Amino acid sequence: MALPNIFTARVADDVISRINKLTPQTSPGWGKMNVAQMLAHCCVTYEMVYEDKHPKPGLFMKLILKMLVKNKVVSETPYKHNNPTAPAFLITGERDFNTEKNRLIAYIQKTQQLGEKAFDGRESHSFGPLTITEWSNMFYKHIDHHLTQFGC
Repeated sequence: MALPNIFTARVADDVISRINKLTPQTSPGWGKMNVAQMLAHCCVTYEMVYEDKHPKPGLFMKLILKMLVKNKVVSETPYKHNNPTAPAFLITGERDFNTEKNRLIAYIQKTQQLGEKAFDGRESHSFGPLTITEWSNMFYKHIDHHLTQFGC
């Protein structure tokens, strides 16, 4: 079953609506992050696309990531609960709920406004060039996993 296309306004708006249901007191159904940390964690995917704040993996590590991790990230198969995460995605300190919520919404809106053509064959931070479907799956699956974790 194909995942929803995050590049469409309807899907992006639906995801944003789910984010807007969260409150600083929303508790996770599993995992260790609080809601503000989860929002910051979800922003990392977009930081790797739009900002130059995360070092890119070297050639050997990129090859390993492409061979062992890429399909888990860009496929339609849902993530399992409590999967390990890459070091760049670990959020341990306290975060401001509203700041992280607004950052994530802005990233989703920017991605939708740029549209799928801006991502067709675009180089990802860790996996090399991705198709539109792979980009959409990566963006949507990650945020959906965590919104489900927090009951939204």
